[in-house]
Order: sequence, then structure tokens, then C-alpha cells
Amino acid sequence: MAEPDASASDTYSYLGPAGTFTEAALKQVAAAAGKPWRSVNNVGEALDDVMSGRSVGAVIAIENSVDGGVTATQDALARIPGVRIIGEYLVPVDFVLVARHGTMLADVRTVNAHPVAYGQTYRWLEDHVPGHGHIPASSNVAAAAALLDPAAGALAEAAVAPPGITDHHDLAVLAEHIGENPFAVTRFVLVSRDLAIPARTGADKTSVVVELPDDRAGALVDLLEQFATRGINMGLLSSRPIGDELGRYRFVIDLDGHVHDERVADALLGLRRFSPRVTFLGSYPRADGHASEVQARYRDEAFTEAREWLRRIVAGEPG
Repeated sequence: MAEPDASASDTYSYLGPAGTFTEAALKQVAAAAGKPWRSVNNVGEALDDVMSGRSVGAVIAIENSVDGGVTATQDALARIPGVRIIGEYLVPVDFVLVARHGTMLADVRTVNAHPVAYGQTYRWLEDHVPGHGHIPASSNVAAAAALLDPAAGALAEAAVAPPGITDHHDLAVLAEHIGENPFAVTRFVLVSRDLAIPARTGADKTSVVVELPDDRAGALVDLLEQFATRGINMGLLSSRPIGDELGRYRFVIDLDGHVHDERVADALLGLRRFSPRVTFLGSYPRADGHASEVQARYRDEAFTEAREWLRRIVAGEPG
């Protein structure tokens, strides 16, 4: 897509160039349809676009079903105040091996590939291109584009790239479906400065970053009990170093539920009392639409009834 001519408030940023998995995620964002898109080089630039007002939102990868959390995204969200996750999107991850026209699989000796893509295709490459060399690329699309760069093209005969790469670059596909895991999925989030929380749908997720109050035995258990005692399931628990000293960690956590759910709100209050720093990243609809099973004692009515029971006692009424 061409560089935007419209105002920055209409623009959406994504990790480019065209043809990346991030662009595929952005295509799922209904609000971005017909709006200008801005291709950026890294997560930091995408978030800077949002904070500076160059973009109304940015789509960034936060988790992969094979490799786990995307640490660059998690660290950036923990450091940058004033941004919220307002949506999530799932993109199946598949790879093809591409080369310049006229190149055969038997000709391949060296392969361009992003390190994550290489890790997910290494077994196929080792089986079909034994003893090959690997040149790391900055992105999946850059790996393919380098084959057509006169300065770098001679360094590799093939590249690992996303399906559909030939829509953007004049290359030949040597092999399809070369990823090790056919069920691999990357989860992307839409980040905005808009602090308004999307309405709860009954199939929601809440993301927070929490720091432990001190480095002691049982501190993590105390943190996790804030969720266990309220019947809240965690979809993600990722530890990241705070960076000020050894042994100090923050935790990026995804919870099943919405901040407007009584159990989730109560857990956040518990976290606030427990932790020196809690960063609320957002409550938003789950991409898979899966509603959590909530036991009766953790439903909103149970919390409301308990508060009313206590009110009656304090007021001197029959309990």
C-alpha cells in the first residue's frame, strides 16, 4: 500500500514491508479498512507512531504458539505508559521456500531467513537442503527481497518467506508448507492511545504487567493466588527482567475475563495492594471468541450478593 496522504489520525502502523504476517493481521482490523497504513521497521517505531499521534493504532506481534512471547513487544508495553490493547488477531503461520526464477532446489546452498522463521523450518531445510548455510534477515519479507538485491542477491540462492510473497516480489516458489508445526499461530494486538475500554462480550481477555514487591520465597505464589482465589484462568504468564538489578522480574499476564467482570476487577484490586507497580494493558474481545466457564461462586451475582450481605450486617440489619 502506498504511503498515506491522509491525516495521521487515520493511519495504522504495522511491521512491514507489504506481505508480512503483521500486514495479514492488520487486514483483520475492521476499523483500518480503507484507511492509510504506515510500514515501520520494528515494534519501538510502531509504538512511537501511536504515542506521537502519527498513527491512531499499531498492530504488533505479542505471542507465537511455537516460540512463546515476543519479548520486544512485552518489554515495550511494560515501559511505555498511556497505551492500551483494544483488540487481538490470530494469523496462521506457514512458510514457503522461494528463489530467483530458474533456480532449482538442488541449486540451493544458502538460505535467507528471519531467525524465528528459520527455527520453525530448520528440519525441513536440513532434510531437503542438507548442510545449507543460513543468512539471518530482519524480516520474513526482507529475506525474500534480498534475493533480488544486486548487492546481496548472490549471497543466497533461496529464502524462507510467507505464502503470498510472490504477489509482491517476482520470485519462484520451490516448496510450500515447509514449517515444522502445521498448527503454528501468531497472536497480534492492536494498540492505541484511546483509553476507552471496549465493551465486554463474554469472551474477553485482560492483559496486565505486574512487578513482584520483593525477591523472597513465595512471592510468585502470592501473586498467582490473586487469580486462583477468584477462579481466573491465565492464558499467558511471561517473566521479563526489570533491568535495574539481578533477580528483579516483572510478569506479563493474560487473564480470561474483562475488567468489568467482578472477579477480574477484584483481582486487579488485590494486585494493586500487593504489587509496587501494576500496568493495565487493556480488556478486549478474544480473537477466538471462546467464552470462559465460570463457576457459580465467581460470577458477578455472587460478588454482588456478598457485598449486599456485608452491607446489611454493617447497617445492623439481619444478615
